[in-house]
Amino acid sequence: MPLDDTLIAHPSKAGTRRTLLATGLGAAIAAPLTAPARADDAPELHWRLSSAYAKSLDILFGASETLSRIVAEATDGRFQIRVQGPGEPVPAEGLLDAVAAGTVEMGHGPATLGMAKDPTFALATAVPFGLNARGAASWWLAGGAAELFAEVFAKANLVCLPGGNTGAQMGGWFRREIKSLADLQGLKFRIDGMGGQVLTKFGVQPQTIPGPEIYAALESKKIDAAEWIGPYDDERLGLQKVAPVYHYPGFWEGGAMLHFWFNAEAWKGLPKSYQAVLRAAAAQVGAEVQAKYDARNPQALRRLVAGGALLRPFPQDVMEAALRNANDVYGEIAAKNGDFRRVYEAMRTFRNEEYLWFQVAEYTYDNFMIRARARG
Repeated sequence: MPLDDTLIAHPSKAGTRRTLLATGLGAAIAAPLTAPARADDAPELHWRLSSAYAKSLDILFGASETLSRIVAEATDGRFQIRVQGPGEPVPAEGLLDAVAAGTVEMGHGPATLGMAKDPTFALATAVPFGLNARGAASWWLAGGAAELFAEVFAKANLVCLPGGNTGAQMGGWFRREIKSLADLQGLKFRIDGMGGQVLTKFGVQPQTIPGPEIYAALESKKIDAAEWIGPYDDERLGLQKVAPVYHYPGFWEGGAMLHFWFNAEAWKGLPKSYQAVLRAAAAQVGAEVQAKYDARNPQALRRLVAGGALLRPFPQDVMEAALRNANDVYGEIAAKNGDFRRVYEAMRTFRNEEYLWFQVAEYTYDNFMIRARARG
């Protein structure tokens, strides 16, 4: 059955559908890391890795630190990677350009950083009503996505490896509850990625604001609402103090895949053994990133609600209209961009098959377990 007709057919089950994200990319690819046999003439390298994430985001910035440590240990210290935060010297928004130009050898962040030049990049991270984290892992590793994106990224002088997934994100913090489509008209909403293009069709005014500046923007009423990531990271910003309504789900990011980016020439110049170490290290980091979010988000959500956050689902009419708008946006982009059309159609086909399978077994199992939990 077509996914677009069934994805949001049961508003009462919207929350339970999120349970399908239990594993994600890391669980699909995690494997023990074994140091490869090293020739005595293995080169000593010193690379720089620019992260798109502030150091206060311990899971996301910490992903790069973990990769650096693993690579050093696996190469007996011959391959050193120095991790730098945004602005040291590369700003987050310029990360992919800096890696492509060789200003730094590698980076860590979402592919959406490149969507202004090519919207196809957004499909590698997350798009509204796209794949969940588990589906993204399957598509990338076993469904042909890696090969499709390799062709796209090669045009930008980039090579990448999956580097974690946040899982399904939240819908964000609002000063007043969204009860209908009418409540979105004129709303100044901090949101990144393709979700902003979809929400524009509702009359929303998307705002691009760095994470550390969101609290001040909400407090000063410069914006009316803001999405960030999920409970664990949102709690650190204290957004519930200035915008108490916490809406879900973040339908624009059902599973945001992150990547480690490499300058194409720098990657090709690495010994095969070092490339193998980086692949294994990225896989281990990917496992840890989503595991940490899955482990920490539940308790963070409990603390937020206990502290006064009002947890609310988006209304059904908003979800249904958003799906229609998303399909319109994809059609508009596909008509102008051949790479986007080709990759989106591959993603859409794979997504529909994944959710058909989830509906048969895992969705039924997860819903039963949710009812069982309610009985204690």
